[in-house]
Amino acid sequence: MLLGASLVTLIPRVLPLLVLSRIRLPEWALRWLQHIPIAVMSALLAQELLVSNGSFSPSSAGLIAALPVFAVAYFTRSLLATVAAGMVAMAVLRHVSWFAA
Repeated sequence: MLLGASLVTLIPRVLPLLVLSRIRLPEWALRWLQHIPIAVMSALLAQELLVSNGSFSPSSAGLIAALPVFAVAYFTRSLLATVAAGMVAMAVLRHVSWFAA
């Protein structure tokens, strides 16, 4: 079972790497691929900040915490600093009584 689960997880990660390392992609494809991480992160953030229980219901604490986090991400370009800023922002907001959920 573990071996099968490992293979199912490993193949989709390694196979594209092996195939794409042997061919030269055109410049337009490389530019297009650069936008995928941004699009995926935007979709994840939008869902987390704006959707609750399957309907549009923005979280005020989440939106307020997102502001300094976006600033940290923009100025530092560091994933670690961004995640740390998000954790600190949410911790602070959860200790403020009117944002406690």
